[in-house]
Amino acid sequence: MQQMRAALRRLGPVVTFYLLSVGLVGFVLDGGVFSVLLNLYLVRLGFGPELIGVVNSAGMLALALASLPAGALGARVGSQRMLRDGMLLALLGTVTLPLADALPATARLPWLLVCNVVLYVGLAAFYVNTAPYIMGAIDAGQRSGVISLQTALMTLAAFAGSLLGGLMPPAFAAWLGVDLRLAPAPYRYALIIGAAMLVPALLALRASARRRSSAPERAAAADGGGSAARAPLALLLMMAAVRMLQVAGVASVASYLNVYLDTALLLPTAQIGAIIAAGRLLAVPAALSTAPLTRRYGARDVAIWASVGSALAILPIIIIPTWWAAALSFVAVTGLSWIRYAGTLVYFLDLVPPGQRALVSGVMETSSGFCFTAVTFGGGYLIASLGFPALFAVGSAVTALSAALFWVLFRTHAPLGGAAPH
Repeated sequence: MQQMRAALRRLGPVVTFYLLSVGLVGFVLDGGVFSVLLNLYLVRLGFGPELIGVVNSAGMLALALASLPAGALGARVGSQRMLRDGMLLALLGTVTLPLADALPATARLPWLLVCNVVLYVGLAAFYVNTAPYIMGAIDAGQRSGVISLQTALMTLAAFAGSLLGGLMPPAFAAWLGVDLRLAPAPYRYALIIGAAMLVPALLALRASARRRSSAPERAAAADGGGSAARAPLALLLMMAAVRMLQVAGVASVASYLNVYLDTALLLPTAQIGAIIAAGRLLAVPAALSTAPLTRRYGARDVAIWASVGSALAILPIIIIPTWWAAALSFVAVTGLSWIRYAGTLVYFLDLVPPGQRALVSGVMETSSGFCFTAVTFGGGYLIASLGFPALFAVGSAVTALSAALFWVLFRTHAPLGGAAPH
């Protein structure tokens, strides 16, 4: 915490307000309240693994399909505007999604699908444009540090959100006098309260934009204007292939851990929230370690070895059917995934001219979205046929394959104006 506070003071108000908005997205959506409670809410609506997979994969598919257009729009109208518009859409989707149980049973699935699509289109616009936006507000030498700080803050916020997410439904169940394992209402109210936290995220984003507008030449550089250079198509396809395989392991664990703990191991909601919260909290030091690791070993090698570590970290949840093995895998995979993400992002963005950063970010989110779509949709049917360990094993194997592919495809690529990779 002291390290993060000192870094925020050095970076100034533009970065501070931006990081506050990103942190609140983590608190609500990226590992926080919604990550703990949404699938449990769907279970209380009577949905099995297959339909849970359909709902989640619809959002991930929307993220995948919207990411490249979001990058192109960011390059045209500015990343600043896309961040704001994306946040508004995400807010709309998160507020309306938990109202499904108030509808007739036949209308619930269509409602959930539409709301989740709106939510993830907003997240696509937001996530794709975060890196181009913030890279124009900082010096080149600060990039690894800021990306590391961003991931650490998102992880810390996700810890708080997941912990609160686990505590709210039991409190609402006691207040309403309903059975927590059957009634969706406690989860509905908890999700709505979580969604409301995107309002201050939007305000923080606008405050960051107002501060940044005082430096128009830097803002223009951030959005990549004026660069005629283009990233080769082959390079973009290589990035897409690596990124798509990288996230299979974390997608399998993150998407179905709460369902596994709830339906297979019969853990109470508060304990599920505590396990997920612990995973997020213990991942903070891992995220903060990214900058010194990349300075010493290079961003490419850090990303490769973090992928190998992620594949190995999934083994306990496959082999040992207990809550502590699941918690161990989740903690390790979460921490290593943040290191891998930051290393990959810094390395890929440094391979292209500034004007192509939004496009590369869009390629990364598109690839990640397609992988999450396949895992969440196919995973539900795989679980129904072969059980949870089969899904986790596939995720581990594919992530291990991504490390080998990364090394083969990028062993000779050097950042623009930089030294050859390690």
